[in-house]
Amino acid sequence: MVSTNLKNTGTQRDKLVQLMACSGLGEDYIRAGVLLGIGIANANVRDSFDIPYSYAADQIPINEQTNLVKQCTALSLGLAYAGTPTATNVKELLRNTYEASPAPPLEVEAHIALGLGLVYVGTCDPELTDLFVQSLFERSTGEDQSNTYLRYLCLALGLLFLGKQEEAEVTLEALKVIGGPLGKYASLTVETCAYACSGNVLKIQKLLAACGEHLEKDNGHQAVATLGIALIASKESIGSQMVARSFDHLLQYGDVNVKRTVPLALGILSLSKPDANVTDTLSKFSHDHDSETAMSSIIALGLIGAGTNNARIAGVLRGLASYYHKEANTLFVVRLAQALLHLGKGTISLNPYHADSLLVRPAGLAGLLVTIHTCFDFKNLILGQAHYMLYSLVLAMYPRMLMTFDEKLEPINVRTENM
Repeated sequence: MVSTNLKNTGTQRDKLVQLMACSGLGEDYIRAGVLLGIGIANANVRDSFDIPYSYAADQIPINEQTNLVKQCTALSLGLAYAGTPTATNVKELLRNTYEASPAPPLEVEAHIALGLGLVYVGTCDPELTDLFVQSLFERSTGEDQSNTYLRYLCLALGLLFLGKQEEAEVTLEALKVIGGPLGKYASLTVETCAYACSGNVLKIQKLLAACGEHLEKDNGHQAVATLGIALIASKESIGSQMVARSFDHLLQYGDVNVKRTVPLALGILSLSKPDANVTDTLSKFSHDHDSETAMSSIIALGLIGAGTNNARIAGVLRGLASYYHKEANTLFVVRLAQALLHLGKGTISLNPYHADSLLVRPAGLAGLLVTIHTCFDFKNLILGQAHYMLYSLVLAMYPRMLMTFDEKLEPINVRTENM
């Protein structure tokens, strides 16, 4: 995939025109990468040119492009307009494609739903809620209930209620009609998103009980429950410490599906804040005999050290690169973790909060959740056809540098000793 770091200037528009001209060569990966790069370049940026929509409007019609192009276009719009429900033209474009006849494939439908969820995060939009619930109900009676892309449809519904707590109760009641593993996954996704950063102890106890069940099959919802524990307690330092101790018990006595998710949950609790105890735990499980647990731990090392250039984590990752040098898949995950560790050469970190965790950035938290839910299935997503979902982390990126300008908006060089 191609991503570009462009600024919203006339030069940017010229470069985008050139890229779009190159994408006309008929290579789907080039076209999809260009469109995704446009969304990444405009994430967390607001201007009057409406560049992402201008280029995406001609790329997503249901009968004119390949599935890959449509998937990346939907994700690009979601990244570019995340948290801006006033972008009604984006909603109309994506919804018309979502409801087109014949219906799009599940992969495309899930990407469009996720794009809408990112744009309307935390709005409880009733139209989209009914649309997603209906789609889940229809999928629950089909043969594709185990399709891994359904997790994005569930997450899109959960994002609509991010942080809204009791306002999600009606939707949770409606989801009880959906049976099987899909119904459990959808219900827990909506519930954990609704109570994110609330510190609700009763919800944490309920999720711990779900993690403690010993199920041989249909246990995918336990991954959501494990993540939800960290998500609910992540805003409070004391709650985070107590949950981290609970995770020690889950690592010792929990089933495999729970153990695979605990490292990712620890990554949420210590995001861009390397803790010695957490680092030791993740380093230990990065050598686990279960490859999914090992890869989750490696990615979590990248999350807790994101943008910090932490020397201890860097040494651990170098050792892991040597240890897994013959295993291409795990080595790829190690390289991803190293990239996160040196994010922006130490000038950018992952932080979905404002004002020392007093306020939540819904779009940033949503981007983080997309990445974590993708990591629930390394084999089919990260190591398969949806590795570009990692770009959703761009919504949670937060600059740690200071740029100074004069009254004419010309850059000023400032010596550090004068600050």
